[in-house]
Amino acid sequence: MSKQELLVYSPYTREQIDSIPMHDAHDAERMIATAYAVFKDSKQYIPYHERIAILERLIPKMEHSIESLTIIATKEGGKPYLDSKVEVLRAIQGVKSAIDTMRTMHGHEVPMGLTASSQNRLAMTIHEPIGVIFAISAFNHPLNLIVHQVIPAIAAGAPVIIKPASSTPRTCLTFIDMLYQAGLPKEWCQALICHSSIAQQMVSDSRIAFLSFIGSGEIGWKLRSLLAPGMRCALEHGGMAPSIIAEDADMTEYLEKIVKGSMYHSGQVCVSTQHVYIHASQTDALLMGLKERLKQFRSGDPLSVESEGGPLIHPKEVLRVHSWIEEAKIDGAQIICGGEILSETLYAPTVLYNPSQKSKVTNQEIFGPVLCIHSYTEVDEAMHRINASPFGFQASVFTKNTDIAFKVMKSLNASAVMLNDHTAFRVDWMPFGGRDASGLGWGGIPHSIKEYSREKMLIFNSPNFIR
Repeated sequence: MSKQELLVYSPYTREQIDSIPMHDAHDAERMIATAYAVFKDSKQYIPYHERIAILERLIPKMEHSIESLTIIATKEGGKPYLDSKVEVLRAIQGVKSAIDTMRTMHGHEVPMGLTASSQNRLAMTIHEPIGVIFAISAFNHPLNLIVHQVIPAIAAGAPVIIKPASSTPRTCLTFIDMLYQAGLPKEWCQALICHSSIAQQMVSDSRIAFLSFIGSGEIGWKLRSLLAPGMRCALEHGGMAPSIIAEDADMTEYLEKIVKGSMYHSGQVCVSTQHVYIHASQTDALLMGLKERLKQFRSGDPLSVESEGGPLIHPKEVLRVHSWIEEAKIDGAQIICGGEILSETLYAPTVLYNPSQKSKVTNQEIFGPVLCIHSYTEVDEAMHRINASPFGFQASVFTKNTDIAFKVMKSLNASAVMLNDHTAFRVDWMPFGGRDASGLGWGGIPHSIKEYSREKMLIFNSPNFIR
């Protein structure tokens, strides 16, 4: 019986760009069995120095393929060319960060001899791989997310099975092939191209030790409920990434940052700025500034270096976003600009003013090129509205007033708060993850390596250990 094919389409042109054989339940079982077998057999472990050598050999392969990786990611993911190239460069830096972490990560001594019962003992901790990693990835950063889920597993010495998003498998498969070329044995990293139902079944398998999931909260929390006993997880969902603009802020210093934070990759980012709370004295100026700037915003072919914004990943997402905006308009929101379908997968950058509290655009993650503006008179009012959300990911505040800055940064329910920057700022060695409905656990290369590891304490008992 022939394998079912996964058809891959350009999100911009909707033309088919590839056809990839899919794995079935038997293939998934084979991958789990293979990964579990190498983890249980310490003789097959890749020595620490050889893992470093593999990653060191991977770096020049990626550097020599910057252009081709950029084109592949742009074609299937739709992120504009220049932003996709930045993603490739970040992915290379991520591999370097993993090597740095491997060279500096260590256990610690646990004090002994502090009581009579603990005398003559020496205790220390070491790190061991947690076991088989099952990673489910998302489409919006088709290379960098794969790097963040796969490379920490290799660094930790854990076998990994990676399921890329069904819309962006080619970037993942190209990268995994580079890993093999760099010397990684194939059983230590396997790419799984399958239906979501197979992936759901896998998370309940007791041979898997850790689930790394990047995607919607609805799916992530469901998968967590299915985990086998003892299985750990890291869940990266989304949020509504709010920014507060204080009365003293200078629009020339924040306008472009707000545009970048909200319209980068057409808003298809888990920390994309969705809500801006601005002091009433600044509101009219911001609305006018956004309207004028977004008139000039270039949405189009992601392969063009002129494009600032590209398509949404699928036509149904355009229809969903438009329906949410139409609902907000009925509920009383004012459309400052946008609110239009430009093509099957292009949506106009949109700014809404004062959407109702009951509208979806106010209460749910939009994941599209839509920015909601809210006016306030007291900063406590803005913080109260933000903290009423079930989400808690990245946020920001724009002000020159240190009292306001510290008050907002301390009081907002967020995993990270930026001062005078947009909400989507990230470097790949910092801890990254949501709280509350936005996720569980930390990402970021060094932090994922620790998540994929577990500590063991070694206690030596000898009369020669005298303190």
